[in-house]
Amino acid sequence: MALGSCCSQILWIKQQLRDFGIKDSCTEIKCDNTSAINLTKNLILHLRAKHIEIQHHFIRDHVQNGEVSIQFIDSKNQLADIFTKHLEKSQFELIHSRLNIVKSEEVQTQG
Repeated sequence: MALGSCCSQILWIKQQLRDFGIKDSCTEIKCDNTSAINLTKNLILHLRAKHIEIQHHFIRDHVQNGEVSIQFIDSKNQLADIFTKHLEKSQFELIHSRLNIVKSEEVQTQG
């Protein structure tokens, strides 16, 4: 579900950029769900995947067109987790440092 929503939002942003004359190449989406990734890359629809919702076909079409690419990222390196999950302090600090978020006290002393 999240992958489909992310893909549609990226495509909307890409269209806005095209309207302003900015062309963008393939956009990479990082996902930790290997099943969802495999469904977007599989060109053959198997009987076991018959129940898949339309959004997976939507994503697969845009992957085939080269507008987006879906790449695997393991759960420990998923930066979005800081916004969606309760994390242990060490994991929170690791993701926080990777996002280059500056504490408000640091901004005041730097400014």
